[in-house]
Amino acid sequence: MADRVAAYVGSWSFVLGQTIVIAAWVAVNLVAWAAHWDPYPFILLNLFLSLQAAYTAPLILMSQNRQARKDRLEAHNDFEIDQKTEEEVRAILDHLDAQNKALALLSREVEILGAQVAPGRRASGH
Repeated sequence: MADRVAAYVGSWSFVLGQTIVIAAWVAVNLVAWAAHWDPYPFILLNLFLSLQAAYTAPLILMSQNRQARKDRLEAHNDFEIDQKTEEEVRAILDHLDAQNKALALLSREVEILGAQVAPGRRASGH
């Protein structure tokens, strides 16, 4: 409920609606032919606005606290996912490093075998 109240109070429709209500309140109380239930300085209007603020502010804070808890949980989940991803990348890099070492060893063995076979070919070819 706090999220819905915060979303509504933070909307343009609320701001415009409240502006219209306040303007109408002031206009009706300033016009001479209307009953002045709240003459200038509009003490009753101030009371209603204070009452509205007194109830709206805690609801907005509840919504913000809930959102902050949700954000902390998402950040924690993102951190755990990042750690797992880092572990996987590290494992892949270790695997690639091992393959590169094996490939280098294999290349040396091929060079050694090539060097051993090449002199034999020259000797048999002459």
